[in-house]
Amino acid sequence: MFELLRAGGWLIWPILICSIVAFAIIVDRFLTLKKDLIVPPGLFSDFETLWQNPAENAQEIGELRSASPLGRVLSAGLSNVDHHRVVIKEAIEEAGRHAVHQLEHRISTLGTIAAITPLLGLLGTVIGMIKVFSAISVFGVGDPSILAGGISEALVTTAAGLCVGIPSLLFYRYFRARVNEITVHMEQEAIRFLELLVEKRRR
Repeated sequence: MFELLRAGGWLIWPILICSIVAFAIIVDRFLTLKKDLIVPPGLFSDFETLWQNPAENAQEIGELRSASPLGRVLSAGLSNVDHHRVVIKEAIEEAGRHAVHQLEHRISTLGTIAAITPLLGLLGTVIGMIKVFSAISVFGVGDPSILAGGISEALVTTAAGLCVGIPSLLFYRYFRARVNEITVHMEQEAIRFLELLVEKRRR
C-alpha cells in the first residue's frame, strides 16, 4: 500500500485527504439524515395538543422545538399563532429554510470532492506522462525501468482519483435526493399545521 502511495507522487496525498473528508461526511450524513430524527412520528399530534395554551406549555414546546428540524418549523408557526395567517406562514417558511440549510450541511463539500478528485487524478496523469517523455528525450526508449516511474505515477493517481470521485458522486446524489424527499415531507406537515391553526382560530 505504501509503495502505491509513493508511486503516485505528491498528488496522491490531496486525493487521500479528500477520501478521508468524503468518508467522514458520508458517515455524518447517514447518521443525521434519518427520517425519524427529522420528522419524528407523532410530532404533529403533540403540537396539536399544545397549541391551545402555548404559554402554559412553553417548556413542552421548547423540548419539541429542540428535538428535531420539523419541531423548529412547527414551533415557529405556533409562536405566531395570534398573528395573521400571512405572518404565521412567513415564520414557518423562514424556519423551514434554516432547517433545510442544516440538512444540506456538508453535502456541497461532498459534491466538490466528487468533482475535483478525478481532475487531480488527471493532473497526476499529465505530470506522469511529462516525466515519461522527459526521460525518453534524455535516455531514449532502451531502458523501460527509466520510464516506469512516470507511467506508474500516471496510472496510480488516475485510479485513486476515480476511486474517490465515483463513490463521492454517488453518495452526493443520494443525499441530495434524500434531502429533497425529507424537505417535501416537512413542507406537507407545515402546510397541514398551518391550515389547522387557521381553522381552529376561525372556530
